[in-house]
Amino acid sequence: MNLSTHRNNKKILIAVNTSGNSRRAVSYVSKILRGFSGFHVVFLHVIDPPEEDYFSCRAEEEKWMVQHGIEIDRRLDEYRQIFIREGFDPKALSLRKTLRYGPSVAECILEEQHRLGCGTVVVGRQALSRSEEFLFGSISSKIVSHAKDCTVWVVE
Repeated sequence: MNLSTHRNNKKILIAVNTSGNSRRAVSYVSKILRGFSGFHVVFLHVIDPPEEDYFSCRAEEEKWMVQHGIEIDRRLDEYRQIFIREGFDPKALSLRKTLRYGPSVAECILEEQHRLGCGTVVVGRQALSRSEEFLFGSISSKIVSHAKDCTVWVVE
């Protein structure tokens, strides 16, 4: 391993959304790491807004963004509280949300992992049918196949 590209293995990025799969991933990691010190956890939600033609006007889109943002903030804080209840220092927990700025949510997650220097990415596995996964691919599959210089945990 090239030491100049070595990531901080104690800095973990948990990619979350509002699904039960994300909650299970957060709970799993909090229990696995319970009792260990020195970890920093970043909870990341990539907002994937509907296509432009979904909204009839700009005001409708802005309203959706505000309402969705409130729900995301509430859920991110809920995930943070799970870690705090397991004994984690609140200062070692970061909340981050960003609009999808690349072609896919998976690419945004990996870009954030690289930018933040996280050594581990954790994702919950989406419940997709075989045909849906074949047609669209899953975020977790894309992350596993495109991740570099990091460990990936996919939580069922």
